[in-house]
Amino acid sequence: MNHEQQRWFDDFVQYLQVEKNASQYTIQNYVKDLQDFAHFMRQQIILDFAAVSYVHIRKYLATLHTKSYERKTISRKCSSLRSFYKYLTREGYTEVNPFSLVSTPKLEKRLPQYFFVQDLEALFAIPDSGHPLGQRNKAILETLYASGVRVSELVGMDVSHIDLDLGVALVYGKGAKERYVPLGQFAIDAIEQYLNKGRKQLMKEEQDALFLNYRGGRLTDRSVRRVLNDLIKQTSITQRITPHKLRHTFATHLLEGGADLRTVQELLGHVNISSTQIYTHISNDRLREVYRQAHPRS
Repeated sequence: MNHEQQRWFDDFVQYLQVEKNASQYTIQNYVKDLQDFAHFMRQQIILDFAAVSYVHIRKYLATLHTKSYERKTISRKCSSLRSFYKYLTREGYTEVNPFSLVSTPKLEKRLPQYFFVQDLEALFAIPDSGHPLGQRNKAILETLYASGVRVSELVGMDVSHIDLDLGVALVYGKGAKERYVPLGQFAIDAIEQYLNKGRKQLMKEEQDALFLNYRGGRLTDRSVRRVLNDLIKQTSITQRITPHKLRHTFATHLLEGGADLRTVQELLGHVNISSTQIYTHISNDRLREVYRQAHPRS
């Protein structure tokens, strides 16, 4: 990339950080996808992002298929590049978005995986509450499950964002949107113990971040994923764990407990109800139970 093209690239990354409030993990994916496309441009001797045409894109997609990329990966790359060109068009760097004409590959619809309550009980029993990191890990688990927050929202929490008296936390979601999420009593107790003991021992100097690493700095997305992986290895649970799986579990258990979809949408911070509808995979037993209770001729 020449100097001007590099500036467009850097401006877009800054846009993701400041305006979209994207997580570091999301930004890394965008950067990788753009760098891969820039490499393709060099191979095709295309020197300018504005010179990319629909024909070039079709050739790029054919290259991805030849390399046996999964449809999910190709779809993500198309989405990244469509967003990039949408930004360039908005800023007047290009006149058209060539990716607006490209339809993304249809993906198989997968139901979100979640934990049963007994699995969570086994997981929550693992952290050592007598150790600073154990207290932190317990607070992380309880907060993720109690609030359904994204991992980027969790690591972005400051101590000032938590109100233990009211039992709520302020989180900054996608697009820098603010929302308050409830904290159950188990999460409140775990956070309180961590604040009063573990965090004070981990903190090396004055720090706003709620969740700290062993060096006293703010915990990262990747570190939370590593913590969860280490914890589940100590249980008999064979399922894989991610922060998003705890978010799926939060939403699923709420719906199975009788919460309405709109409430779950607000708690998750979804802009569109369609994003929340994926969680309506309530068990047949639960549906029959609701039917018996609600229908006058059940």
